[in-house]
Amino acid sequence: MPLHPDVTVESLNRRTGDNLPGWFGLEVVDVDEGWLAMEVVIKPQFLAPNGYLHAAAIIALADTAAGYATIAHLPDGAASFTTIEMKSNFLATAVDGTLRAEASVEHQGRTTQVWDVKVIHTDSGKTIALFRCSQMVLWPKK
Repeated sequence: MPLHPDVTVESLNRRTGDNLPGWFGLEVVDVDEGWLAMEVVIKPQFLAPNGYLHAAAIIALADTAAGYATIAHLPDGAASFTTIEMKSNFLATAVDGTLRAEASVEHQGRTTQVWDVKVIHTDSGKTIALFRCSQMVLWPKK
């Protein structure tokens, strides 16, 4: 499925309100066919008690990037989607700066999509995590 012509960075960011992506300050910065980038500035609240970035903060960014990418690439007539599986590999950490999630499509079917997301600490260039997310496409009930 190609990128919907009415999908823009602005239209995706308008979806973010008083919900988890809004609370975290997640922002789509680029979208193209089969690809989406999202960024967030690390806040002190994103740190675990050990002083390093909490895994849940990384997953929130990666899963939201995969979700917004799915929204931007839903098949015509689809109603929505839901996450059915996710896997994360954590490779590094950070305590401040900006995180960038780059989602790229691996599979785009009528019933499922699979997105790979690389989370990068933009200040150091380090890869923080690799993430794979499977999405089930939801269709209107008849």
